[in-house]
This record gives sequence, structure tokens and C-alpha cells, in this order.
Amino acid sequence: MSRQVFTPSNQARLTNVSVVRLRKGGVRFEVACYKNKVTEWRNGIEKDLDEVLQVRDSVYLNVSKGQTAGAKDLEKAFGTTDVEKIILEILKKGELQVGEKERHAQTESMQKEIATIVSQKCVNPQTKRPYPVTMIEKAMADLHFSLNPNKNVKQQALEVIKQLQEKQMIPIARAQMRLKLVLPGKESKKLKEKITPLIASIEDEDFSGDVVEIVCFVDPGQYPALVDLVSAETKGRGQVEVQNVTNVADGDENL
Repeated sequence: MSRQVFTPSNQARLTNVSVVRLRKGGVRFEVACYKNKVTEWRNGIEKDLDEVLQVRDSVYLNVSKGQTAGAKDLEKAFGTTDVEKIILEILKKGELQVGEKERHAQTESMQKEIATIVSQKCVNPQTKRPYPVTMIEKAMADLHFSLNPNKNVKQQALEVIKQLQEKQMIPIARAQMRLKLVLPGKESKKLKEKITPLIASIEDEDFSGDVVEIVCFVDPGQYPALVDLVSAETKGRGQVEVQNVTNVADGDENL
């Protein structure tokens, strides 16, 4: 909610403020933030707290009145008087106060961002093509998916994928990752046997001397295990190169 905050005469007047509010121990605590920055911080876009907080060293009982929380209130509710630690908890768990118009705009923006992530990460398994963002948005509406403004959009996108798969509203699967593996050393052929269970399909492979190069597709969930296995077995000399993260039909543009 954008507003002008009235502060005591010995303090700077805050304008264009967004308030994050958290009730704890029966007391309402608030922090004063710059408009639109809280969501960016929660989504990992903004890292600098100085760009998020209008007042870095104060926790308020009422931002609009300039009423700050005392040390006793903070200690009783949070078990500490460490202001920065308390502010981080309020930012993470608190409710962002926004006006109706601003809330509607944020909801639309978040919905499109989540749908875009789903479109980028998934394909129709029958056609191997990604769905348009608009189709994902319609599927989200059919799911009656509840957006959470306090939750990371990537986490919510994964939840949308999970629900779409469980309810089978549209045929959808995680897009496979296209990788190039370079397996050096005399044991490369034996290593290939170990990694084969982690690979969905092999597009091309080339045996050149003691080096094996494999272009393959893997499910995203197998990628960390594959990287760890290649690194451990080759003592860091092997390579796993991500070439793209969408398995698309011939003629489609790689994402």
C-alpha cells in the first residue's frame, strides 16, 4: 500500500511506502519498505536490503504513526533484540500490505511469471513441444490454483506442474535436459555403463581414443546425481555441459 508516513519532526518523512506486517506474541510489528521491492527480494531478484528497506535500523509497531517497537517488545516476541535478524523474519514471513489496485496488478504479474516458468520447464509429451503461456494460465485457472504472494514464484511453478500432472488436466511432463558428457580416461567405457541408468536417451556418442563424448537427454531430477557421479569417477576431469533444457520437436526453436 503506497502511502505517506508521518514521522516525528526529528525524523525524515517517508513517502511511497510499502508496509510488511507480522503479528507475533500478540503484537503487530511492521517494517517500512520501498514499493515493489519486497516481492523482488522474496523472489531473489533484489539482494541488497538497503534497496528494500526505507529504514534499516527500526522495527515499528505502527509505521504510519512512526511508532517504533521497544527492546522489551522485541525480546518478548522474537527472543532477541537483534534488529536485522528480526527485520529479516518480518520480511520473510510477514504480510505485504497493498491496495486493491496494486494487489490486482501484482497478482496478474505473478500469475504470468509462474505460467512462463511452467511453459519453459515443461512440454506436451505427445508432441515434445512447450505449451504457450496463455494455455498454462488457463490451466491454472481451471485448477483454481491459489497464488501466494509471500512464496517464491519458482516454488509455486513446481507446485502447478505437480498439480497438473496429478489431475491430468493436460498432458504435461518436465522438459528433458540436453547434455554433452565428456568422459576421459581408460575407464570411460565402464563409467558409461554406470551413468546409463540416469540417462533417458542418447542422441549421439563418439569414442575417440580414451575419451567418450555423449550427447544425451536426462530428466532434470537426475541431473545432480549425474554431475556428482561424473565428477567423482573422473576426479573432476569429466565434463557435463548443459546444451539446452527443452526437448523440442524438429523445427522448433530451442529455448
